[in-house]
Amino acid sequence: MKDLRNFSLLLLLSGMFLLSSCGSDDDTNPDPEPEPMDIVETAQATDNLSILVDALTQTGLVSALQGDGPLTVFAPTNDAFQALLDSEPSWNSLSDIDNAVLSDVLLFHVLGGEVMAADLSDSYVTTNSLGPNDEPIVLQVDVTGGVKFNGSANPVTTDVDATNGVVHIIDKVMLPPSVVNLALNNPVFSSLVSALTRADLTMDYVSILSGAGPFTVFAPTNDAFQSLLDSNPEWSSLADIPTATLEAVLNYHVVSGANVKAGQLTDNQTITTLGGEITTDLVNGAKIETTSNQSVNIILTDVQGSNGVVHAIDAVLIP
Repeated sequence: MKDLRNFSLLLLLSGMFLLSSCGSDDDTNPDPEPEPMDIVETAQATDNLSILVDALTQTGLVSALQGDGPLTVFAPTNDAFQALLDSEPSWNSLSDIDNAVLSDVLLFHVLGGEVMAADLSDSYVTTNSLGPNDEPIVLQVDVTGGVKFNGSANPVTTDVDATNGVVHIIDKVMLPPSVVNLALNNPVFSSLVSALTRADLTMDYVSILSGAGPFTVFAPTNDAFQSLLDSNPEWSSLADIPTATLEAVLNYHVVSGANVKAGQLTDNQTITTLGGEITTDLVNGAKIETTSNQSVNIILTDVQGSNGVVHAIDAVLIP
C-alpha cells in the first residue's frame, strides 16, 4: 500500500514537472515576426502619414505603389501636407486640389528602384512625374552639409523597409520644379539667378520662365559668370553690366517653345534662342558655337523641369 502511494506521488510530481517545462518554453518564445508590408501598408501603419494615404486614395495611386517595384518613396508627413494646404488660400482640404496636379506632385516623390540613404549623393535623380513631351522630371539631391531634397525638404526618418521598396519620411511636400526653380535650388547657378532678377531689367524673366513653356535653358555656372566679369576691367559685379547688354546676353541662353534634350541634338544644328542663333558642335564633346565665335562646353545635360529643360554650360554665351 505504501509502495502504491509512493508511485502515485511520483506520477504527480512528474506531471507537475512537465507542466512547468511547457510553461517555461512558452515564456521564452520570441514575439512573432510582424507581417511584411508594402509601401502603402507601411504608410497606413504610420499615423504621421495618414494624409499621404488619403492623397494616394484620392488620386487613384494606391495600386501603383503596391506593385512589384522596387520603388523609393519620399513620404511627406501630415504637417508637411498641412503646410502645403496653408500655402494656397483656396485649399482647405486635399479635395480642393485638382487631382491631376496632386497626382503630379505625388509622383514627383517616387523613384524607380530602391535608393537607400547611404546611396544618396549630390545629384539629380529621375522621378515618376512627367514634364513636356512626357520627359521624367528630376529631383535634386544635395548631401553637402546635411541632406536636402528639391532644395528645401529634409529627411525625418530614412530607410523604412517595405516589401516592394523603401520609404524615406520627409518634412515637406515637394513641388515639381520649373526651370526657374531648378536654378534657384542649385547654388551653382546663384549668379544666373542674380542676373535674371536684377531690378532694372525691362523683362521679367522669372515670370516668363515660370510660364507653361516649354523652354530650353543653357545655364552658365557661377564660374562662367565670374569669367565674364573678369573679361572687362570695368565690371566688378553683375550690377556693372549695362542693362541692354545683360538682357541681350540672357536672351541668348533661352529657347522658347521647345524642350530640347541632349539626345535630340545633332552636329552642326542651328538653334534659335530669344537673342539669336547658336550652333551645336558634337565632334569632340558637346559644345555650343556662338555668333561671336565662342566655343562653349555643355557640362551637364537634361536637368528636366516641369516646364522645360536646363543644360549647364561653362561660359556665358555672347551674341
